[in-house]
Amino acid sequence: MRIVSLLPSTTEILFAIGAGDDVVGVTFECDTPAQARERRIVSTTAIPEGLSSAQIDAFVTRAMAAGEDLYHLDAGALADLDADLVVTQDLCAVCAVDVSKVDDALAHLGCTAEVLTIDPHSLEEVLGSVLTLGAATGHEDEAASLVAGLRERLYAVERRVRDRPRPRALVLEWTDPPFAPGHWVPEMVEAAGAVSALGSAREKSVRVTWDDVRASAPEVIVCAPCGYDLEGSAALARAALDAGELPDGIPVWAVDANASFARPGPRLVDGVEALASVLHPDAAQPPRPDMARRLR
Repeated sequence: MRIVSLLPSTTEILFAIGAGDDVVGVTFECDTPAQARERRIVSTTAIPEGLSSAQIDAFVTRAMAAGEDLYHLDAGALADLDADLVVTQDLCAVCAVDVSKVDDALAHLGCTAEVLTIDPHSLEEVLGSVLTLGAATGHEDEAASLVAGLRERLYAVERRVRDRPRPRALVLEWTDPPFAPGHWVPEMVEAAGAVSALGSAREKSVRVTWDDVRASAPEVIVCAPCGYDLEGSAALARAALDAGELPDGIPVWAVDANASFARPGPRLVDGVEALASVLHPDAAQPPRPDMARRLR
């Protein structure tokens, strides 16, 4: 089987279940595991490099209002790879190539590849997507084993935090302007033993104001801006602190959003474990230094 993965999360899953040798094409963002970088890149972003978070938001808002694509699909590369299976999404136009663009490209090229759409909105659906990819690639047993291990780790967190107070925690999915979390992130907060101060599980993330942030009365703030690693998240959190936007007197953390919050793959469980360590330091080991950093 020859597989093109148009999502960093599905690329990660495919390698994790033993289908990595079959992956022949990926996106410019597919960086985990390192072997993914050796595959041909078939999609790139239209967002210019070097923009600030506010400039990125403005660019995306203008492009979407104008009906412009945020990602470029290399149809020539897709044709050269002669894929049997193309994995894409219909979840978020800001995150990756939309399935309609893939269908149009394959039809134009006369390709007969199967298109598999992966659209998880919750932690449970993320685990289900692992099983779906296992079934599609002939790696059912490996997928089932991976999911069982992830569930056991989630149960271990649940046992540690079950009888403890549940602080109000706010995860910011963007900081300029601020966005409240959606999809699986509020569930991650709940799984880590807290109450999500803003945002709704299984819904889209939404733009809010700094007044909304303060009114939500968070006891902990975690900056997890989509697409940023720990260093980038920390820089944005520090900028919000320096601007006086974040409520006084409460802990502020930055996390590696790219690795363990934004991408719906196995490392979301790493994110739940990191949140539990941040929110309940007396019940868990300190968060790994590559996962989370306290700024205040």
